[in-house]
Amino acid sequence: MRKIQLTAIIEEDADGYYAYCPELKGCQTQGKSLDETMANLREATELYLETLSSDEMATVGHKTFLSTTLELTCA
Repeated sequence: MRKIQLTAIIEEDADGYYAYCPELKGCQTQGKSLDETMANLREATELYLETLSSDEMATVGHKTFLSTTLELTCA
């Protein structure tokens, strides 16, 4: 069993939080708190990974996502 690292994107919205892993197309969840959202995302990713073939699984975790801040001056 190998360990993989995935990117977790979490956005706050009017109902709590929305989260997804960009490496896993369509793998997304939500929750009312950050803790609930992270637990839900862990469960969603584990279930998602169980559906992948061994060939698909071999490609998971080999993509790099970077995040930064973009500062703009708006009129």
